Amino acid sequence: MFQVFEKIVLGMAAIRVLSGLCEVSAAILMLRFNSVEKALLINSTLSIIGPFIFFSTMSLGLVGITAKISTAKLLWILAGLGLIVYGIRK
Repeated sequence: MFQVFEKIVLGMAAIRVLSGLCEVSAAILMLRFNSVEKALLINSTLSIIGPFIFFSTMSLGLVGITAKISTAKLLWILAGLGLIVYGIRK
């Protein structure tokens, strides 16, 4: 009857729900202020929050699978994350 979720999955989902609430709140604020300048300011704030949400969910996911995968695969995942960060910064 009741479904039990893994703690890691529940944490990842909670972070994504929080992210969605931030996005919806930002859209409402943009409509409320009805100004391009304010909308750009709100959008720039979201661009700061976005990477934090991404890294938070990825960190939780990696913590959840570290015992289940080999060290080599974990290094490949970390290398991929490093390339994403490098691509974002340049």
